[in-house]
Amino acid sequence: MPSQVAMVRPNVTIKLVGAIHDMTETVRIALDAMGGDNGPPVVVAGAALALQRHPTCQFIFCGDQAKIAPLLDGNAALKQVSRIVHTEVAVKMDDKPSQALRMGRRTSSMWLAIEAVKKGEADIAISAGNTGALMAMSKICLRTLPHVERPAIAAVWPTLRGESIVLDVGASIGADAQHLVSMAIMGAAMANIVLNLPRPKVGLLNVGVEEIKGLEEVKAASRILQDANLPGLDYRGFVEGDDIGKGTVDVVVTEGFTGNIALKTAEGTARQIAHYLREAMAGDWMSRIGYLFARKAFAALRTKMDPRRSNGGVFLGLDGIVLKSHGGTDAFGYAGAIDAGFALANNGFLAKIRDQLAQSMEQHLAELATPAVPDAGTIS
Repeated sequence: MPSQVAMVRPNVTIKLVGAIHDMTETVRIALDAMGGDNGPPVVVAGAALALQRHPTCQFIFCGDQAKIAPLLDGNAALKQVSRIVHTEVAVKMDDKPSQALRMGRRTSSMWLAIEAVKKGEADIAISAGNTGALMAMSKICLRTLPHVERPAIAAVWPTLRGESIVLDVGASIGADAQHLVSMAIMGAAMANIVLNLPRPKVGLLNVGVEEIKGLEEVKAASRILQDANLPGLDYRGFVEGDDIGKGTVDVVVTEGFTGNIALKTAEGTARQIAHYLREAMAGDWMSRIGYLFARKAFAALRTKMDPRRSNGGVFLGLDGIVLKSHGGTDAFGYAGAIDAGFALANNGFLAKIRDQLAQSMEQHLAELATPAVPDAGTIS
């Protein structure tokens, strides 16, 4: 596709374990080029890395043409499959969602990337920008799927057993029982598609595994999931914080405040351990010699602990695919978010999750509407 510039009004981010289908159709990716801490340099460089792995990609860069075009000029292959949708309006990282909607709706680089999905010009949208603004704009522009009141951000989490899905990691604060149930269903559907698990094990994050512990909303959600016995998931009850890294269940469900703290804590702990290891290996000459013998093992450990390899939270519950990249990531991390988006689009993720969510929710609602039948011999 030839490079071109589309003008608007002036001054106006998983790895799939299952098989990825071979396809000749292109995957069209709309990028908020102005989002994140570093903007176009990281976004364009990340797209260039992703294109090497996925030659069927095409890109729409939404943002300031004067800043994006020179970067594309330096990469002929990327320029050939890219176009720019120009706008000078960018959502700031510290903007409140309501402020971003007033100032940047329909004109900002973030909105234009999401709108490209709504118009059918792109299969997915990725932004490293303001999470609250991205969620608010995505919900208004794309709307939510039936039976979903609020979207959730789902992350693929490395564990001792492989990988798990954790949600919500920051879309919204607080959740009632019904929202936790819908997140469990969406998370299980994602695990089925992304991790290739026919009936994923699901747990609710809690302060203990005992049924008497926790907030009333969490206990109520647990009772609903136990009674429903949904075919698309295997509910295993409550799990605690240390169960996330253990991989005790395939899907961990919690509300966005707790989930985001867990995510940031895990990322910080990984960096802390890496720092301790570097200090220890540089401590004395014996340590340095030991490092020489074990450098392959340390390289493997570094790779497993690198948070950039799990970059790209998926907004579940939207009628479209939107990914949130970490705002401070580099080109390698941003390319990882594009990899995740490419894999989701390539596997028909949205259609599959729409169907699975509809089936599970319809069964759940039907069971809620069915009156209980007294046991034989019960005295009324």
